[in-house]
Amino acid sequence: MDSLLSAIFSSEESEQCVLDCMAYVMLLMAACTFVALLSQSVPYGRYSAGKRFPVNAKFAWFVQELPAFLLPVCLLLWTSSARTSLLANQLLIAMYLCHYAQRSLIYPFFIRGGKPTPLVSFVLATMFCTFNGFMQIRYLSHYAHYPADWITRPCFLAGCVLWLIGWLMNLHSDHILRTLRAPGESHYKIPQGGMFEYVSGANFLGEILEWAGFALAGQSVHSAAFAVFTAVVLRSRAVDHHRWYLDKFEDYPKTRKALIPFFY
Repeated sequence: MDSLLSAIFSSEESEQCVLDCMAYVMLLMAACTFVALLSQSVPYGRYSAGKRFPVNAKFAWFVQELPAFLLPVCLLLWTSSARTSLLANQLLIAMYLCHYAQRSLIYPFFIRGGKPTPLVSFVLATMFCTFNGFMQIRYLSHYAHYPADWITRPCFLAGCVLWLIGWLMNLHSDHILRTLRAPGESHYKIPQGGMFEYVSGANFLGEILEWAGFALAGQSVHSAAFAVFTAVVLRSRAVDHHRWYLDKFEDYPKTRKALIPFFY
């Protein structure tokens, strides 16, 4: 794979420039997505009824998330770089891979009766995971250089703690959603427990915190762009869920917020 990438990029400087440009493109995508989502939500899950070319939920989740895990693993196994021997780089790579190993290889197979995913959303998600997977891991494995004491600095330690809190919150929230309905049930229920006591989008809040922690620990435009894009998309989903719950259930807790406990 080293020879293939060498054929694509004329030098390390040109590849790093491309990686930086990819991050700025993602920030631009985040800005455009934010504006677009102010007037129209992206159809997915329970909101995708009637859309053309539906894709099975388990298949969609597995295939669209897999490039975010598989491509980075291939890059790490089949390319060589001294950066991967640095502890800070290793920990940041581990954060990224830990999330997507669970998201692509475990989560899809525990989905219970998920609603089909529209084909357009499926294709866009697959493209994004491929784009982001290459950008994050190629930067961390070949170009990110952190001082020897980086792992003891407050920003790195705080970022790691924030990532862990978000990851655990995301896992716990997914578990609550999976076990809401007994086998054979098909009607919707109000999520209870964990951060769902405070927000409708507890799983979304968890993932936003994960990548905010990742960005805080990594201190790069690449990780920051990913965190911003994630926050933009998942904010919209949390708001959609919150409105849907309020319309669907008369007894939905009135003090529960959409995404940020007690505030939003």
